[in-house]
Amino acid sequence: MTAELALRPPGAADRAAWDRLWQGYQRFYKVEIPGPVSDLTWARLHTPDEPMFAMLAWQGARAVGLVHWIFHRSTWTDGPYCYLQDLYVDEDVRGSGAGRALIAHVRSEAEAAGASRLYWLTHETNTDAMALYDKVAERSGFVQYRVAL
Repeated sequence: MTAELALRPPGAADRAAWDRLWQGYQRFYKVEIPGPVSDLTWARLHTPDEPMFAMLAWQGARAVGLVHWIFHRSTWTDGPYCYLQDLYVDEDVRGSGAGRALIAHVRSEAEAAGASRLYWLTHETNTDAMALYDKVAERSGFVQYRVAL
């Protein structure tokens, strides 16, 4: 039987659990974020005046998912936008509702903050996640372009 899902923000004692999920996220997307950047991200997640937040999904004593989100201003609205930057759920619990619960939590936080929009990106090959995203959001039709600096 699967333990009930619980969501809570990562505390100082949760660094190892967060690191494991953060590394899993990077492996999934085939990227390697330098350790000092991950350390800075962890610090920002615990700095009260930063617009960056995190939530972990737990089944019993095991963290099984993470989400990061960022609030920022927009030229299109008076309220802020909420960017769901990173969402990851352990492979063995995908389809259990953990991803949906993490998205719902960020949506609730965005609504409480008066955000005008919640949005996120995913890779075009991430079809499993897109099956969920198509149920909880609408595709914008925009294509992302970027320049690495």
